[in-house]
Amino acid sequence: MTDVLKNPRLYYIAALAAAVGWTAAIWGLQLPNAEKKLNAEIAEYKQAGKLITEILFLDSSRLNYAETKTALADFDYASAVQMAASSCGISAAKYKLSSGTITTSSGEKSQSANVSLDKIDIKTFARFLSRLQLRWANLQCTKVTLKKKKDLPDTWDVDLRFNYYY
Repeated sequence: MTDVLKNPRLYYIAALAAAVGWTAAIWGLQLPNAEKKLNAEIAEYKQAGKLITEILFLDSSRLNYAETKTALADFDYASAVQMAASSCGISAAKYKLSSGTITTSSGEKSQSANVSLDKIDIKTFARFLSRLQLRWANLQCTKVTLKKKKDLPDTWDVDLRFNYYY
């Protein structure tokens, strides 16, 4: 037995077998997994491209957002709510907006507003709120009140309170 372990051919054959085994494992196991991951990433990339195109179609002003330094000063509740409502299919007759004056506290400017949405479904409300807050990062929704309409399925009156920080 000790003669076999002292034979250098055994180590050459063992190293060759390990190299062949390693190559077979890479070729048989790792390569198909890598191909699956590559195809999944390509599909994800194509889907992201479609979403980017849709975002640019809906709000092309985002391309110029980084170039303008006065973008935060251009915030207006009336235009922001109107833009979000129209993109969600909410008519002007279904919402009311009342905004306060710009106040300064501890050197920080802010403005509050109340928005009431009448007879709206939850999905549309969620889309409306999401679009407002995605577009305006400094806009915070501080209060939401939902009132279910009796005898109407998925119909709600919604009262929102917002604060925008300049």
